[in-house]
Amino acid sequence: MPPEPRQPNQQQHRHQPPDEYEGHKDHEGHEGHEPFVRLAVPDDGDALGRLDRATWSTLHAVTPRARPPYTPFFHETSDPGDHLVAVAGEGLVVGYVKLARPTPLASNAHVRQIQGLAVSDEARGMGVGRLLIRAAVAEARRRGALRLSLRVLGHNTPARGLYESEGFVVEGVQPREFLLDGEFVDDVLMGRAL
Repeated sequence: MPPEPRQPNQQQHRHQPPDEYEGHKDHEGHEGHEPFVRLAVPDDGDALGRLDRATWSTLHAVTPRARPPYTPFFHETSDPGDHLVAVAGEGLVVGYVKLARPTPLASNAHVRQIQGLAVSDEARGMGVGRLLIRAAVAEARRRGALRLSLRVLGHNTPARGLYESEGFVVEGVQPREFLLDGEFVDDVLMGRAL
């Protein structure tokens, strides 16, 4: 039986990135200020698909670049409830993180996994990636997870540095797991307790 969900820290400050995601709090009146994170809704699918295609790179992607006609962003194995989105300005989606169970097994129900993260070029350097990681940690806790894991390509030094700064540690390496642009790349497994 999965553990009871923990409640996220409710003491937040609006003028600095929160230590934890604020869950389902109302963000009305927040547009035009610093980016914030909310759960994705079905209407985000088109914007997230465009963001995913615009940020595609062999620095983090192991699948070929998408070509038209594009598969919908939300589909049978990826629904809005698995995604947190970063929003800035007048409601512009500038990033997302996918947070899901790594397997459907009951014995693994205490674990959540980051299965994708993207930040628009326009939002780079604004702390959006860190905000999304912190939101994923808080949302995983809210859902009762005790552990959070992820996979990152060995040559993605910026992402690895961000994850390490947020408490993730390398738990394993699958050497030469992918062949990208003619080069073998390691698959690095990282995780942290919640």
